Amino acid sequence: MKLIHTLQSIRNTNKPNANILVVVIINSAINAHHDILLQNRSTFNEVERFAILNNNVNLIYFSLLCENLPRKHAGVGLARKIGMDLAIDHFYSNNNSKGIIISLDADCEVSENFFTSIYDEFSRNEKLNATIHNFHHRVEDNDKDIESAIRQYEMYLHYFSERLKYIGFPYYFHTIGSAFAVSADAYVRVGGMGRQQGGEDFYFLQKIFPLGHINELYETYVFPMARFSDRVPFGTGPAIQKILDEPDRKIKVYSQQSFFHLKSLFEIKDSFYKKNESEILPLLFQLHPALQNFLTEINLIEILSDCNNNCANLNSYRKRFFHHFNSFKIIKYLNYVHPTPFSFERLN
Repeated sequence: MKLIHTLQSIRNTNKPNANILVVVIINSAINAHHDILLQNRSTFNEVERFAILNNNVNLIYFSLLCENLPRKHAGVGLARKIGMDLAIDHFYSNNNSKGIIISLDADCEVSENFFTSIYDEFSRNEKLNATIHNFHHRVEDNDKDIESAIRQYEMYLHYFSERLKYIGFPYYFHTIGSAFAVSADAYVRVGGMGRQQGGEDFYFLQKIFPLGHINELYETYVFPMARFSDRVPFGTGPAIQKILDEPDRKIKVYSQQSFFHLKSLFEIKDSFYKKNESEILPLLFQLHPALQNFLTEINLIEILSDCNNNCANLNSYRKRFFHHFNSFKIIKYLNYVHPTPFSFERLN
C-alpha cells in the first residue's frame, strides 16, 4: 500500500529536536460509491495499526476519516485544508505562530534530511514564510513510457521556473503540492488552503509567495509516484497522459522568444512609475506587437494607473505591479501568443 510506504519513509528520516505530528486525512464525498467507502475505511484501519506500532514521544501518526463531505468540494484541496487547519488549531492553542506545516501527498518518499533540513531552515530565519523542496518522481514497474514522460515533465517544470526567474518575475518557484512547507503565521495571513478539487497547491502558493521570505531547499527531496490520474484536470497525471498522446511522445513548451519579449516589459516597468498615459504609451510601442495587443486586452494602462495611485514608493509600486501581473496573467499571455506568433518548442 503506497500510503503505508510513505509513512515508513517518514519513519526512516533523520529527526530534528522537535515534535512531529503526521496527520493523514482520508476523505470521501456525500453519496460516494460503497466500494470507495470500504477502501477508505480499510485504509484508515491500516494507518491506525501502523500508528499503534510506530508512535513515540517525538513522532506521532494520526489519521482522520472524513465522510459525507460536500460533493462540490470533496477532494485533494479539502483534504489538505482539513489537515492544515488542524495544525493551525494546535499551534495557536499552544501560542506557537512559528510552527511549521509541511505539505505531502500519500504516495511520496522523502530524503533522509527531509525534516532536519526544513526545521533548520526555519530555525535560522525567524522571518521565513515558506520553503520549496526539490522533487524527483518514482516510476512503478520500470515503465519506460511513463519514465520518459515524467522526466520530460520534470524538465518542463524546471524550464518554466527558470524562464520566470530569467524575465525578472519574483514568484518563479514551482508549485508542487507535496513539496513545500509554510509557517503557521504565513498560513493564517493568506487565509489558509483553498478547497479546490485540483490546483489547490498552485492557488495557495500564489498567495504565499508575495509575502516574501521564501527559500528553496535544493537538497531536500520528495519522491512522488508518477502515475495517471483522472481526479484532477491538470497536474502530473494529466501531463503524463498529454505527453503520451503526442504522436512523437515529446512534450511541447512555451517558446523562449515569448519569455524574452515579456522580459522587455518587466525591464521597463519602473519607467511607468508616476507616469501618465501619454508618457507610458511611447514606451509600450517599443514592445513586440503581440505583447502590445495582449497588454491592450488586459488594459495595462488601467493597471498602471491603479499602481501609481495607490503606491507611495517604488517598492510598493513593484509589489502591486506583480499583484496584477501575476502567474495567472503570465500564463494567459503565454496562451495568447501561442501558437502564433510564437511556436511551441520541444525540450531536448
